[in-house]
Amino acid sequence: MPVEADILANFPSEMQIPAQLVADGVVLASKTAPRVLVVLDDDPTGTQSVWDLPVLTRWEAQDFTWAFAQAKPAIYVLTNSRSLDPAEAAARNEEVVRNALAAAAAGGLGLRVGFVSRSDSTLRGHYPLEPDVIAATVSAVSGAATDGVVIVPAFPDAGRVTIGGIHYMRATDSQEGQLIPVAETEFAKDATFGFTNSEMARYVEEKSQGRFKAEAVIVLDLTIIRAGSAVNDPVVSAKAIADAIEPATESTPIVADIVTENDLRALALGLEEAERRGKKLLYRVGPPFVRARIGQEIRAELSAAEAFSGNTPSEAGGMIVVGSHVGVTTRQLKVLVEQHSAARIVEIDVERLLAADAETYLDQTVEAVVGALRKGDVIVHTSRQLIKTGDAAASLKIARTVSAAVVAVVNRTLKTYPPRFVIAKGGITSSDVAAHGLEIRHAIVRGPMLPGIVSLWEPVDGPAKGIPYVVFAGNVGDDESLAQVTRKLSNTF
Repeated sequence: MPVEADILANFPSEMQIPAQLVADGVVLASKTAPRVLVVLDDDPTGTQSVWDLPVLTRWEAQDFTWAFAQAKPAIYVLTNSRSLDPAEAAARNEEVVRNALAAAAAGGLGLRVGFVSRSDSTLRGHYPLEPDVIAATVSAVSGAATDGVVIVPAFPDAGRVTIGGIHYMRATDSQEGQLIPVAETEFAKDATFGFTNSEMARYVEEKSQGRFKAEAVIVLDLTIIRAGSAVNDPVVSAKAIADAIEPATESTPIVADIVTENDLRALALGLEEAERRGKKLLYRVGPPFVRARIGQEIRAELSAAEAFSGNTPSEAGGMIVVGSHVGVTTRQLKVLVEQHSAARIVEIDVERLLAADAETYLDQTVEAVVGALRKGDVIVHTSRQLIKTGDAAASLKIARTVSAAVVAVVNRTLKTYPPRFVIAKGGITSSDVAAHGLEIRHAIVRGPMLPGIVSLWEPVDGPAKGIPYVVFAGNVGDDESLAQVTRKLSNTF
């Protein structure tokens, strides 16, 4: 495996760029007309890097009216499109964009709306479908053509970096300093969204089935991102980035090297300059991009007091819902079970869900969960043996069946005996639990539960109003992370 320090030795050093410098540029660009980024999040884990921003799980005009009224530089729309088939994902993306543009126009606020297609830092998701649909819809509604699609999967907080146009995962502690090309990880073998290339330009060619050739992709490597390093001048980098983007037209893919938050901020300044020059850009990104793009500081992790601030915690136990099957989630679950001996374990057997007596089985499961909450925390997890087929559509159908059962358990429990808090582990799981299990329509992202990762939402309406809801991606954190978050919120751990 390559060593990160050895690869970085070939590039300039990073610059220290304050978030306020980016935020000032955003404010300046909004002086003539306020600008808001509408982030179409293909699962809710995209919020883990930001704070104090509104989230929608519905996207009718009235929902956008509420979100725009919060007067924030970005809003999140939970599309959950990673769990949909391509046709459904396309339709949902189009609907969100049309409704956002219509609400902005009807609101009389003079808003300029930009769009971000937020997806996975390990390259899973509907690419290039989603940015294609967003670009086509914007063109159909407003007549504005998209010049470039900026692709930034990097998530340094979680160990995903892009260097020399190649996307990597940082190795585990036992192999500290080493990088694993992302195509060599378990994520590249995903039954629905698998891929074979770690070099981003070739990934683009692979996923677009040759529509975009690798050589046509604009690569903003660290030489460009850090162009101002020698003179410690971010303006030099901004101009270099904007110059490199200048040839982009007709949704040209643009990939960016990112290793640190400072690189993301340098990129943000360059994108601001490119847009000032008239370039029309869409963004296909991992979680931390929006934070850097709007000039947010990295927020310190929330304390227990902050997590419950403004609300009186319930005397009930908390509910930890685990649906993800990736290796790190299974390890985190094992550690939580070992350390939290007071917690009751309720396993949802996937084979039983696929059998004829599924409804009776669900009744029994809800009864067990409610009984456990009366005494303390309950860990609800799906059986760890992943049932899948060689057919992508069939695998997705099984995933939906399991998710629907998890949602039913959470919703029926909520309306019987509301928990102290809810933690949902896994992207599709946390999306469905939020929108359907807890019936959250509008929420505010309060901040991260761990440094740079794992977000806490405060539902502002519906039956879960005031119950802290923790969105915990399946593929982030170390083996202790789930236990750490649970311990912070629990009154029995």
